[in-house]
Formats: sequence, structure tokens, C-alpha cells
Amino acid sequence: MSEAGGADGGRSAFARASWANVLGNVVKIVAEGAAGYVFGSVALLADAAHSVADLVASVVVLVWGRSAFDEPDDTHPHGHTRIEPLTALFVGAVIALLGLNLLYRSVEGLVAGPDIEFSVLLLVALAFSIADMYLVYRYTIGINESLQSTALAALAKDCLNDIYTSVAAIVGVLGVLVDLPMLDPIAGGLVSLLVVYQGVEIGRENVDYLIGAAPGPQKRAEITDCLGGHPAVEGVHDLTVFYDGTVLEVEVHVEVDGDMPFREAHDIESALVDRLRGVEDVGDAHVHLDPSGIGEWKQSTEDSSCRNH
Repeated sequence: MSEAGGADGGRSAFARASWANVLGNVVKIVAEGAAGYVFGSVALLADAAHSVADLVASVVVLVWGRSAFDEPDDTHPHGHTRIEPLTALFVGAVIALLGLNLLYRSVEGLVAGPDIEFSVLLLVALAFSIADMYLVYRYTIGINESLQSTALAALAKDCLNDIYTSVAAIVGVLGVLVDLPMLDPIAGGLVSLLVVYQGVEIGRENVDYLIGAAPGPQKRAEITDCLGGHPAVEGVHDLTVFYDGTVLEVEVHVEVDGDMPFREAHDIESALVDRLRGVEDVGDAHVHLDPSGIGEWKQSTEDSSCRNH
């Protein structure tokens, strides 16, 4: 996660986006819940219930997610960045569970038969909810362009899910108007599958961050090329790249001329660390310098040799 404007600026921007999601969900719950209750729309009531869980998720992100901006301390020497994918994982789980709940309600509506009364107020409530969520979505992704927060990205995806479910509810309401009331639970069921899929995808991505998974071979190659671009580097081996929270940590052995002065070697090591920290997504790097040509290590087939000619 990038911290645009420093930790305080990032925390403030994160809080504003989180508050926007909290308030946006409250407005949506009131609008759709009231209309759905009065006119008996399963789709609107299910969508309002979905937003209740969204509200809980956004409150958790608001309260918990800001901890990612806390400075390292004695109990968390590497900082608090893993709190962010943990909050995003929570949001993903909530989205998936609510999708399953919506699917259950839709099947129930198909079996029992819908009992919905058409009113133009249903369409007004849904149009208002769509506009509400779209504004929250745009605001959230606008702030997250600089922060690159996985928790805010999860909330933004949830805003899109809310728009999709509201569109499905509109289809259901219009079905009542044209004497096809079964469209209400059918539309809800189709959208519920999309909601479940989004929740699972959010969870899968953030589990990788939490367990310290490795990135793909492209990122390893980029890091190797970055190191090999330094004129003093004669080889690279024992490269390890893994996620520490939402950022990458790099550990690597680099071969250089073993006869160079110690101070020069120290300067090269510092320069290589700076180079690595400049690679996108890399948060920290640990470089160990080895004298070249002694053949002490077996190079992994995944690691590229960097030879300057």
C-alpha cells in the first residue's frame, strides 16, 4: 500500500473513503429497505440486507484498516501492513456469504412464488441507490489511486456489486409491471452468483498477501534485471521474493569483485537496495554481497545469472 502524503495523509484519506462507504450504505439501506418492506419486493429486501452486511464490513475497514498506517514498534517491527489484507479478506468473506444468502432468498422466491406489488416508488428507490453507490464507488477509487489499498479496493468492488444487485432488482420490478413476477427472484439469483464470485476472488487475492506467497516469474525477472543493470554486479543467486502484507520483500545474494575495498562494497550494497526499493510493489530489500567466482552456491534454475560483458 502506498502512503501518499505520508502516514498521516494516507490515514486521513483512508478514513474519508471508509466513511463515504459507511454513509453510502446507510442511505441505501434506508431507501431500499423501506420501499421493499412497503411493497413486498424480495429483490429490494435482499439487496437492503446485503447492504447491512456491507455496512458492517465498511465499519470494520474504517476502524481496523487504519492500523495499517501505524509505524513499526517493538511488538510489530515490520509494521502493521498485514492488517490491511486481513480487513480485505473479511470484506471478501462478507460479500461471499451475502451472495449465498441472496441466492437462497431467490430460490425461496422461485419455490414459494413472489408476492410483490408494483409501484413507481420501487424504481425511484432503486435508481437512487444506484446513483448513491456509483458516487461512493467513484470517490473510493479516486482516493485509492494514490493509496493502492486492498481494503479500499474490496469496498469499491462491493459498491459495484451493489449496483449490479440494484439493476437486477429493477429487472424484477419491471417483470411485475409486465406480468412476469418470477423475474424478481430469477434476477436476484443470477446476480447472487456474481456476488459470490467477487467475494471469493477478493478472499483469494488477500490470502496470498497474508501467507507470504511469492509473485509470478515476471516480477522475479524484473528484480533480477534491476540488479544486473548495475555495472558492479557479476551474478545473482538465492533470490527470494515474497509478500509481506501487500508489499514485496526481497532477499538476494549478489556476486561482485571480491577484491574491491570494503567501503566501495558497502556503497554498492546500498545502491542495490535503493534500486530494488524503486521496483513497483517492493517494500524492503536485503542484499548480501558475495565475492564472484568461488563457486560456493548452486544457482536455482529459476534465478537468472547477470553477467556483464
